[in-house]
Amino acid sequence: MISRWQAEARHALRSFHSSAVAAGLISNIGKKPIVYPPTVSLEPTSTAVSVKGPLGETSVPLMPFMRISETAPNTLAVAVENAKERKQRAMWGLTRTLIENAIIGMTEGFTTPVYLVGVGYRAALEADPRGKGEGRSGQRLNMKLGFSHSVFVSVPDHIKIEVPQPTKIVLSCTDKHKLGLFAAQIRRLRPPEPYKGKGVIVGNERVRMKTVKKK
Repeated sequence: MISRWQAEARHALRSFHSSAVAAGLISNIGKKPIVYPPTVSLEPTSTAVSVKGPLGETSVPLMPFMRISETAPNTLAVAVENAKERKQRAMWGLTRTLIENAIIGMTEGFTTPVYLVGVGYRAALEADPRGKGEGRSGQRLNMKLGFSHSVFVSVPDHIKIEVPQPTKIVLSCTDKHKLGLFAAQIRRLRPPEPYKGKGVIVGNERVRMKTVKKK
């Protein structure tokens, strides 16, 4: 039988254990160092991190409490002033992810497929009658999505697009966020329905199918 003072001692040890003190004060994502290739150059300032690579240049904004340092050649460390503050811990991991995505975007880029699932669904890439300008690339998608009319989507100038198959569209961009926004724009035209799974499906998206109740 455990006495009262033994139970209190065990409780005290658990309360003051080093892991308990550190719990919630470290970002598991933010503490990971960022290793970047020699083809990329980083220029951190007090307000942003400039990333230059083979595919272009971009920048990631920084909050005043963020701290960027180079711990080793081609290795970047991200930290915050006070990890006890919830906002700083949240921005810690987010900033680290944004910097890593910027490095990947400037070296490899991001690609996502879009699938058109449905009878008669198809897409074709053609010239935009309005031409280039105002963020347009001069191309547009002509899609059949089960409506009585064709659906046209102008392709932005920061998006590269291929249509290897009538039911498959491949989107590429150096910015992961902008790529996701354009993919979501196409998906909204015909979201997947849960009974037959028809619609526009982005990437590895899985449609949860509903069972039809029989009377």
